[in-house]
Amino acid sequence: MPETSRRGLLFGTAAVSAGALLTACTSNEPKTKGTAADNQPAAPDDKPGKKVTIGFAGPQADHGWLNAINENAKSRAEKYSEVTLEITEGSNDTAAQIGQVQTLINKKVDVLVILPADGKALTQVGLQAMKAGIPVINLDRIFASPQAYRCWIGGDNYGMGLNAGNYIGEQLKGKPNAKVVELAGLDNLELTKQRSQGFADALKNYPNVKRVARQAADFTVESGQAKMAQLLQAQKQFDALWNHDDDQGVGALRAIQQAGRDDFLMVGGAGAKAAMDAIKADNSVLKATVLYPPTMAASAIDLARALGQGKGVGGMAELEIPASITLYSAVVTKDNVDEYLPTGFS
Repeated sequence: MPETSRRGLLFGTAAVSAGALLTACTSNEPKTKGTAADNQPAAPDDKPGKKVTIGFAGPQADHGWLNAINENAKSRAEKYSEVTLEITEGSNDTAAQIGQVQTLINKKVDVLVILPADGKALTQVGLQAMKAGIPVINLDRIFASPQAYRCWIGGDNYGMGLNAGNYIGEQLKGKPNAKVVELAGLDNLELTKQRSQGFADALKNYPNVKRVARQAADFTVESGQAKMAQLLQAQKQFDALWNHDDDQGVGALRAIQQAGRDDFLMVGGAGAKAAMDAIKADNSVLKATVLYPPTMAASAIDLARALGQGKGVGGMAELEIPASITLYSAVVTKDNVDEYLPTGFS
């Protein structure tokens, strides 16, 4: 978990992370089907303010969660008649994304929302925007310097692993010599290390539970299936699996079904709609998923709008928006899945 996120404010649910408490919100419309941003109403006492142009730059939407980020940002901006959203095509090439942000700076947008493909590599362009008088909302992947952004908002990778480990530990606390396995994401990413560290720290609270295997995948369906097949071949018996990512979890479930295994429980990660549907159906090993809510993009638009209009955050005494907001990684089970289904992404 980035250092700033450790100092961040904890917002307790994905509903709050969608900006329900932000004074930047305006809609009183009834809930309709769509993204989580569509389904989260804004503060009813807020009125449209002055016109604000928000520049949005994110990475290429080559993953379900990243696509949901883009959709949440667009849907949220459409709720506000006074907000114009300038959105870039998105790229995983850092040089291309830097160029896209510089184009937005040259257009003199009022506020920038940036989810960098690489936080360290895009720090300089964040600094460039701030020096140009354009406040930056740094979304999720954090810049190397706090001077490169006005506010950071993102998920809690360490907390994601911690909550997954605690949930599994509670399910297995009465079982002697319980064994768990872990299907991680990309090991060269800091977020994967943070999720694994949180998971390991949680398991320390359950001396009867031991992690017996860990395999890194690549956040894709294909890698999830291949790496899970290897784990199943190597581990003939275990009691629980934590999979870091619901996209690769689709492949993991295929491998599990092909192997005819149903002797353990599975916990996913991120909060895909397909995972929540499976949890609700309760007809597979998948019993829970730990949220990493893409509604953070909707909240980033709310925060950018508030900055552009000189507002603070509803429910807080301060005149300014916070410097850092860390979203909570709630555990979704069959007991609460209906509450979180509107936030599920495809």
